Parts: sequence; C-alpha cells; structure tokens
Amino acid sequence: MDEQVRRTEKITKQQAIPKIEYYCSYQERCHKEVISKLYDYGLNTDEVGEVLARLVKADFLNEERFARAYAGGKFRQKGWGRTRIIRELKMRDISDYCIKKAMSEIEDDDYEARLITQAEKYLATHKGGIKWQLKQKALKHLVAKGYEYEQCHKILERLIK
Repeated sequence: MDEQVRRTEKITKQQAIPKIEYYCSYQERCHKEVISKLYDYGLNTDEVGEVLARLVKADFLNEERFARAYAGGKFRQKGWGRTRIIRELKMRDISDYCIKKAMSEIEDDDYEARLITQAEKYLATHKGGIKWQLKQKALKHLVAKGYEYEQCHKILERLIK
C-alpha cells in the first residue's frame, strides 16, 4: 500500500461517530475502508471495534450490500468482468458468501451481451493487421478487463472470421 498522509490531529470517539456515519451514508463502504478511516482519526483498536459494531447495528455498514453495489456498479459502469470484480472484492476482505451474492447481481445474458459489446468496441478501434494477432490482442484486452478466457475466445471466434 502506498504511503498515505495520516491525520496528525486526533479526535475522540464521540467526535468520530457522526463523521464516520456521514462517510458511510453517502456511499457504500466496506469494513476495511471504514476501519482504515477510523484509525486515521486516531482511534485505538478497542474504540474502532466499538464504532464498527455501532455502524453495523445501525445498518450504516453492511458487507453484503456493499458487495452487491460494488459488483453491479463496476459491471455496468466500467464494464468489468466477473474475475476482476471477484479479485477486487477479495482485496477488500469481503467474505466468499458476500462475493457469491454479489455475483448473482450480474445476469448471464447481460454478461454475455456486455462481453460482446466490449469485444466489438475493441475491434472497431483496432482494425487491420493479421487476424490472429488482432484476435490475441483483443483476447488479452478482454481478459485484463476480467472476462473469462474461454468465453472471450468463443466470442472472438464468432466476431473475427
């Protein structure tokens, strides 16, 4: 993790609660982000645990809700594939159960349609050259976006003849 500038002024647990509630209310957050923010405020481990429990109880923080929103958003907005979304969720220490629930947000038909759109978009901007090289570059691009190799290969076989 890159060096981050940490807050030099420490605030009390009572001062941190409204700030962290606001932080959680305007965007879904994972536990890892919230814990990091609380430590930035200068809270100790016991206080972080207490505030975290309070946030979960008040439904400001919900790991499953975060995972669903994250997966759906990254798929719809950035066009990420399942493997990239799963990798990113695991980096945020999201449980396997919540990851499975998040993946249910992505319908198979929508997923394949998005993959085809991504492939067509790439092929439209990279014309010419040898077909097998174009196919390899497109395959590399799609896999980097998080789509499964076999599915990408199958789609590109149909699109590049």
